[in-house]
Amino acid sequence: MTYGREPSNEIIMSEKKMIIAVDAAGGEFAPREIVKGAIKAAQEYGVNIALVGNKSILHVLAGHYMNKLNIKIIDAPEVISYNEPPLKAVRSKPNSPIVVGINMVRDGTASAFVSAGNTGAILCAGLLNLSKIKGINRPALSSFLNISPPTPALLIDAGANANCHPNNLVQFAQMGSVYTKHILGISAPSIGLLNNGEEEIKGNRLAQETHKLLKKLNGLNFIGNIEGQDIMKGKANVIVTDGFTGNIVLKTIEGMGDTLANVARQAGQIFSTAYHLRGRELLRDIGLGSLVKRVDYTEYGGAYLMGVNGNIIVSHGRSQAKTIKNAIGLAKQTVERDICRIIKEERYEQTNRSK
Repeated sequence: MTYGREPSNEIIMSEKKMIIAVDAAGGEFAPREIVKGAIKAAQEYGVNIALVGNKSILHVLAGHYMNKLNIKIIDAPEVISYNEPPLKAVRSKPNSPIVVGINMVRDGTASAFVSAGNTGAILCAGLLNLSKIKGINRPALSSFLNISPPTPALLIDAGANANCHPNNLVQFAQMGSVYTKHILGISAPSIGLLNNGEEEIKGNRLAQETHKLLKKLNGLNFIGNIEGQDIMKGKANVIVTDGFTGNIVLKTIEGMGDTLANVARQAGQIFSTAYHLRGRELLRDIGLGSLVKRVDYTEYGGAYLMGVNGNIIVSHGRSQAKTIKNAIGLAKQTVERDICRIIKEERYEQTNRSK
């Protein structure tokens, strides 16, 4: 059973350009920053944008760009706030951007959906209205961490599943491997299981049992356990963990990025006058600029909801224009590389091999 109205007929899928539906009401800085990010994405990536939200407000903010950049507006006046219970909100607000946008993906009138709104509601609507890929027990959020140049690491699960079974983590590893292979072009991505020690006997029961399963599994480049300090060293291309731990890791890195950015700005103000350099030039000269950029969550845009029948990017609740633009860019890559179909095919083959 699905919830929500049928999407507007004013958008027809183009053979030449994909359509990215964007939740214009989700996030602390909506709708203005969301619209700005969507406009920048349309200019830079050449994609069609469907802004989903309050039609009258969006016409004021984006009306000037609609014909120039192939931006359409889909009216969805209801708003799901952050403090609402996800399932109740999805069922009671079928005309919210989250439900309408995900239904557009389901019905083929959008190639992907990007939202900085209520994460629980996005997950709930995705499961209800798109359903899981056959053979996937639990979808997972996968987020790139741009912390070890030149190759980012993929963290999975980044917050969708607080409680997991070993088989769930094995599937996360398999999906993460597929995603990294096709997005980053790595032929055999290294898979690391996040733990509190490198030895196989370390960790809780979940980590120990998952390690045993991954070690036996063919087709994955499993390198064993990795510890927290290994994340910053780029030891693994894919970091596998449960959503509770993964979300803490993600928020810790984001907090570190905010702190570094603040420190860098303060240092720049102090030293720029003394050395007659602008703040950015000083940061570049002392090597802090690239570090701040690598731990800045705005650079990677959002997390891909992996394991449902459609392309959904969940962006940070504090997303501003730059983050939304990058989230749309990630959605574009995901669609172009046909990740959802590839995961389906890989899962089908894995299921048949295990029979």
